[in-house]
Amino acid sequence: MANITAKQVKELRDKTSAGMMDAKKALVEADGDQQKAIDILREKGVAKAQKKSGNTAADGLTRVAIHDDRAAIVEVNSETDFVAANDDFKDLIDAITDQIALEQPANLEAANELHLEDGKVQDEIIHTSQITNEKITLRRFETMTKTSDQSFGAYLHNGGQIGVLVKLDGANSTIAKDVAMHVAAENPEFLTKDDISKERLEHETEVLKKEALSEGKPANIVEKMVVGRLNKFLAGICLADQPFVKDPDQTVGEYVKANGGKLAGFVRYQVGEGIESASEAEDE
Repeated sequence: MANITAKQVKELRDKTSAGMMDAKKALVEADGDQQKAIDILREKGVAKAQKKSGNTAADGLTRVAIHDDRAAIVEVNSETDFVAANDDFKDLIDAITDQIALEQPANLEAANELHLEDGKVQDEIIHTSQITNEKITLRRFETMTKTSDQSFGAYLHNGGQIGVLVKLDGANSTIAKDVAMHVAAENPEFLTKDDISKERLEHETEVLKKEALSEGKPANIVEKMVVGRLNKFLAGICLADQPFVKDPDQTVGEYVKANGGKLAGFVRYQVGEGIESASEAEDE
């Protein structure tokens, strides 16, 4: 039997809003596995909807750069928010993002070798680290290209704590920016239902089935309940099917279509998401 700590219980409560004893019992039953414990709580009807927000353990900023038919979204991390507000740090991430958008490197190694005004990206990172007395890291980036009949849209929230880059077929940059603002607020996981893996769908269907059965519903209506709940779940995590934040009477997909476009892709970065959980996994 796993030794369940107060920290594990708190993390599970934060994710599910379950009571302390319910969370502890689920962790014991799951032998300390967080995801299994979440499933157990959901199956028993105890857990509320899992929170969407990522785990922000590190500081830094995101940036988006668009240069004609090329674009990039970048995250650069620092140790504190004080350094992230420093002008040298902001100048660095702006320069890095511009160069990545222009040159479209294949990976982080190639990105660190790109040349900025005073030297390579990696050299400029080291130089800024010396100025700020903190470790600075180019953590991740994604690039996009578009054709002449496609549109880019970008949005930064809270000075760059969240960054979004969107691409549409057709429409225009104003519509694309509206979609980017929606993505920043609602944090979809997928563009459309077609992007969800078969394994993910099967897992969610099984959880919803057990959840419905645990509510004492007759077996003959459980299947219909599962279909309805699965559709609601999918609408919550797929950008095309989410109610548009500026007009909840239509979905994002409908809004884009009404303006002569179609969703083609998006990237959303939130500063530090996943870093803390990854570090904890390494420590276990």
